[in-house]
Amino acid sequence: MDDPQCDEQALLRTVRRFTVVNRAVAGWGAIYRSRLRPYLRTRADAQRDEPVRILDVGCGGGDVTRDLARRARSDGLAVEICGIDPDPRGLSIATSQPPEPGVTFRGAYAADLVDAGEQFDVVVSNHVLHHLSRDQLHELLTHTDALGAELAVHNDIARSKTAWGLYAVGILPVAPGTFLLTDGLRSIRRSYTVAELQREVPRVWTVTAPAPFRVLATRGPEGPGDR
Repeated sequence: MDDPQCDEQALLRTVRRFTVVNRAVAGWGAIYRSRLRPYLRTRADAQRDEPVRILDVGCGGGDVTRDLARRARSDGLAVEICGIDPDPRGLSIATSQPPEPGVTFRGAYAADLVDAGEQFDVVVSNHVLHHLSRDQLHELLTHTDALGAELAVHNDIARSKTAWGLYAVGILPVAPGTFLLTDGLRSIRRSYTVAELQREVPRVWTVTAPAPFRVLATRGPEGPGDR
């Protein structure tokens, strides 16, 4: 999928089916309840008039971006969420969907927004870290700080032999005609363990395993959660 010369139709089918994969394994419902909602409610209680600005880095087809906006809206919390992705192929799926209140999509890198002087209250990403080199990971964390984020949540796969084996079997029903099998297994091999990622991030970041085969790097407010 990272190959710009890969089959475009297979790529588009893969991005569309990420919605199924993310619902099954990414755990954004729990992350929203334990990390994002407490922060949004604290902001609302402080009676700040402006919506909370959230940036979703590497949003792909935009399913996580839209999901977070819907969760916040259902809780009566005002947000503006911008999803960015430098790949126009995946981003075309995000922009082709019906408009979602408070959601925008842009073709950009995080560095572009830093250079433009933009600021966000929250920065999130989903399944991005394992695509990055060590230097690129450090750049993403630096950009997260430069964007002014009070809360940052980078959510990814955790590498393990068990995760690799379970995924190899579990993905088969939705894999035909996509890169979900080959690229998914490659992604697991490239992913961090909790201990590895903790060694890479600055000390102000916390790395946890919120669920089996998951790794979460967070910085900033940690609400008590209200599951």
